[in-house]
Amino acid sequence: MIPAIAIALLQLVLFVFLSPLLIGVMRQVRARLEGRAGSGIWQPWRDVRKLVAKDPVRASDSSWMLAAGPVTLLVSSLLLCVLLPLVGTLPLPLVPSDLFVIVSIMLIGVVALALVGLDAGTAFGGMGSSRHMTVAALVEPTLLLAVYALSIPAGTSTLSLIVETRLQNPAVIISPVSLLAMVALAIAIMAETSRLPIDNPSTHLELTMLHEAMVLEASGRDLAWLELGSWLKLAALLGLLGNLILPWGVLTDFSLPGVLVGLGAVTAKILLLGVALSVGEVFLAKVRLFRVPELLAGSFALALLAVTASYLVA
Repeated sequence: MIPAIAIALLQLVLFVFLSPLLIGVMRQVRARLEGRAGSGIWQPWRDVRKLVAKDPVRASDSSWMLAAGPVTLLVSSLLLCVLLPLVGTLPLPLVPSDLFVIVSIMLIGVVALALVGLDAGTAFGGMGSSRHMTVAALVEPTLLLAVYALSIPAGTSTLSLIVETRLQNPAVIISPVSLLAMVALAIAIMAETSRLPIDNPSTHLELTMLHEAMVLEASGRDLAWLELGSWLKLAALLGLLGNLILPWGVLTDFSLPGVLVGLGAVTAKILLLGVALSVGEVFLAKVRLFRVPELLAGSFALALLAVTASYLVA
């Protein structure tokens, strides 16, 4: 139990420091590819530090949700960093890294962010929240089915055991079922974290924005918690995707060398996936809003196909 708690705390500390660095690296890579100098990889850290030092400005008729929502999103993202098998697969005894537990925690953050957008009472906030919940309703089934397809060979829906199974049996990684599930999961993660081609996080064009529309009324510490919570979710989901694609380096037995290898491996995987995502976003255009359900329906079909093929193989 003590090693599992130690790994969970290590993951928490690592991702609090790593997630702003990930965003800085992604922004810098995209800036360089677009011919701009960029603001440097440490700019997100400077932004968070500046925002935390400022008091938020809230509308006089806003409710307690405008203050509680950002904290709720941050806490749900921190729980993801604790429960997901990122550095190691040692499960916490009381709170398992079960697929349905993880998706439920993610949904808490999704709803909290949508309520923040609605609470301000602005047209942009309501529009962004409506679009956000529509995308979430289409993404959650894909997440469940994609990981469920990977859980069938492992015989469990616990993510840590799924990663261990893929580590012990590398042939599962390159199977058609795994490839279909990985593609569906990657699309779902891009939609869940409001990345291209679903949403463009660098735009404030009111006709296209989803995430930015919900945080327009947030400021000061509220905005810092919203941004940090979103960054933590992106880093945690990329870490999960990296460990499912390449499970090597994940700690299975507690030891100091294993901890160091696990920390370095998950950091390298997340940064590499972040760079790949940034490169892809340079060459991708945001799809029209009414085409987003078609794209997510395609990812759901891939996940459903993966589940069907997994049962046939089993």
